[in-house]
Amino acid sequence: MSVSTGTSRATGPAGATPGEARLGTGVRFPFRPGNGNGGGGGLGWVAGAAAVRQSVETILDTEPGERIMRPTFGCGLRRHLMAPNTPATRTAIAAEIAEALTAWEPRIRVTEVAVTPGEEPTLVWIDIAYVHLLDLRPANLVYPFYLR
Repeated sequence: MSVSTGTSRATGPAGATPGEARLGTGVRFPFRPGNGNGGGGGLGWVAGAAAVRQSVETILDTEPGERIMRPTFGCGLRRHLMAPNTPATRTAIAAEIAEALTAWEPRIRVTEVAVTPGEEPTLVWIDIAYVHLLDLRPANLVYPFYLR
């Protein structure tokens, strides 16, 4: 489950508004050939606030050492698999996320990372609040993470 206050998704580089274009345009991830603009093949594109959000999700989903040319890229959430759902674990997760996003996503300023226990003993909810530096527009991402 996630919530964003960002702009609507653009369908391609040509469809991005000027503000979205300044936040960046790129290939939609995960890469899916044949999922292009207008359904006519090619590549799927993402622009603006959606591109920033995709970047945040990519950082959270990537382990350091996973990318050959960027060995320190990523967040390292998987190191918390099998950890107890305690305040200490949740504090460590929040600190690592804030550090990774500050290092790897220059288009945002992280304002808060809250990690709270979920309904299941192995679930934590990661709520990331951030501001787009281009226009100071607030946004947030709620990311479920299972410790087991």
